[in-house]
Amino acid sequence: MGIVDDYLPSVFIDAIEIGLVVLGIVIVVGIVNPYLLIIGAIVFVIFYLLRIVYLATSVDIKRLEGVTRSPVFTHMNLSLQGLATIRAFGEQEALKNTFDNLQDVHSSAWFMFLASSHTFGFLLDTICVIYICVVTFNFILCENTGSVGSDVGLAITQALAMTEILQWGMRQWCEVENQMTSVERIVEYTQIDNETDHQTRLCIPDKTWPDAGAIEFKNVNMRYDKNLPYVLNDLNFVINPEEKIGIVGRTGAGKSSIISALFQLVPTEGEILIDNQNIDTVLFQHLRSKISIIPQEPVLFSDTLRKNLDPFNNYDDSVLWNALEEVELKGVVSDLPDGLLTKMSEGGSNFSVGQRQLVCLARAIVRKNKILLMDEATANVDPKTDSLIQTTIRRKFNTCTVLTIAHRLQTIIDSDKVLVMDAGTLREFDSPYLLLENKGIFYEMVQQTGTAIADNLYQTAKNAYMKKMKSD
Repeated sequence: MGIVDDYLPSVFIDAIEIGLVVLGIVIVVGIVNPYLLIIGAIVFVIFYLLRIVYLATSVDIKRLEGVTRSPVFTHMNLSLQGLATIRAFGEQEALKNTFDNLQDVHSSAWFMFLASSHTFGFLLDTICVIYICVVTFNFILCENTGSVGSDVGLAITQALAMTEILQWGMRQWCEVENQMTSVERIVEYTQIDNETDHQTRLCIPDKTWPDAGAIEFKNVNMRYDKNLPYVLNDLNFVINPEEKIGIVGRTGAGKSSIISALFQLVPTEGEILIDNQNIDTVLFQHLRSKISIIPQEPVLFSDTLRKNLDPFNNYDDSVLWNALEEVELKGVVSDLPDGLLTKMSEGGSNFSVGQRQLVCLARAIVRKNKILLMDEATANVDPKTDSLIQTTIRRKFNTCTVLTIAHRLQTIIDSDKVLVMDAGTLREFDSPYLLLENKGIFYEMVQQTGTAIADNLYQTAKNAYMKKMKSD
């Protein structure tokens, strides 16, 4: 978008201005000697043919340069994000070698683009010099044309000036063509089919739905594309109202895909029921407004803090202040000059990672939905913020159904139940204590944390289970 908004208009204006100037020069020279219009037409045809050849090459080279540039930036960003891990495992040299290889590929494409540009410029200059020579010698050899000396001088000086601007004009013209690929990509995005509610999605449940928060998966299968394998395979489970469920599994096990299925981000097979209502019949907007989520990476808008907490202006300021107080951000926001109207930078960069996550938690508190999803929400925060988030969730969402995806087993060990995923399949689903007693997959995951931590997790799970049994 930056190219289309800023760069492309200036290049386009340059190309038009220089094109008009060159046209004026050819007309001036032609007025002095009409026969030179024929030479001008021939030169224009040659320029146009060169442009066609150059564009056919440069556009592909530019596209290749863009394709080879993206891995360099991606590698750089990932390396910066994982510096601690890279240094911990001593993989600096391996990352350097990978970067060098990626940069070599990109540099070869970039220098190829420069070489084609320089060759194009050299050919343009050569043709301009030939044109000037033809104009000059025409007046020398054809003395009986009746041209006034001043007119001849004007024609020659204008022809000389053309060499200074023509190469730049042709480059700008070609640059317009090259950068139009950005416009093509935008047009492609505008032609993508919008997510529309299918004819079966006509149901708008009662305003209180869901009033309990029960979730049931019936023979649910899901894949991200019809040509890809299933990421969820025949899932069947029931989550009772107000239950706190931990979802665990290795990378790629299908944990986050369960969230995608609940939000209907991807078409699913089978049935997903929320309070006995098949969500496949509920309007997308209504369904998604009834489920709160705290993602691993906090999602904040480049707008005021108030807009981030209440995007649709449905709540009073007092409700927002109460939510901020619940997550211990009221004091921080009160000290800001603009309070709730404080502008959030892109991605909320003017707040710390922990504070951004707390803002997301406050947003969930404001919505007061009966279902809360947490996608490894405490993976990137400090222990103090982690403890605050867990405490707040236990207090404010004790009557809600909470699904928590976590790599750290300490986060979900005291949950009512743990759902163990493996390769898109449900392997285990029961109380953490009972799963540890059965010594299955969850037991192995706990043992991999080390003897001391495993013993502590076992004791925590046992205490939570006994406490629940007594309360029941």
